[in-house]
Amino acid sequence: MAVGKLSSVRVDSSVVPTQANLDRIHAQEHGMCVITGPLNPTGLKLKFKVQPDGAVAAVFNCSPVLQSYANVLHGGVISAILDSAMVNALFAIGIVAVTATLELRYLGPTVIGRFAMARAWTESAAAHPLYAQRAELVQDNKVVVEARAKFIVRETR
Repeated sequence: MAVGKLSSVRVDSSVVPTQANLDRIHAQEHGMCVITGPLNPTGLKLKFKVQPDGAVAAVFNCSPVLQSYANVLHGGVISAILDSAMVNALFAIGIVAVTATLELRYLGPTVIGRFAMARAWTESAAAHPLYAQRAELVQDNKVVVEARAKFIVRETR
């Protein structure tokens, strides 16, 4: 199976992602998140950073405790990581939203015991309160999983 090349990010030009937005909203909303929450004692604690191209990215070790088949990162874990990446991309533009739809395309295995990078960006903010997001999981400079999703602004409690 061929593995895709690293995508060029096409961040919606109507939005300006900032690390300050991401950090502020993350602290308010995701302290116990299983993927990124610093307060979750058993979580992965991924830390997303805004990149110069406007995407957010986090590098992490594909730990053997997260495997499914021998030496392969579990697909459900990948799904959760990419979903969280897209949420953090929204945090970076000041938006708190929840997943409405999520679609993943697995292009190849993500190997256990090596590092990978999750990247995400806002593809379209034109249909507020619905946001089109994209993400990818990269290992060894190759895209091994692509994701796209729509997020809807969360109702306030």
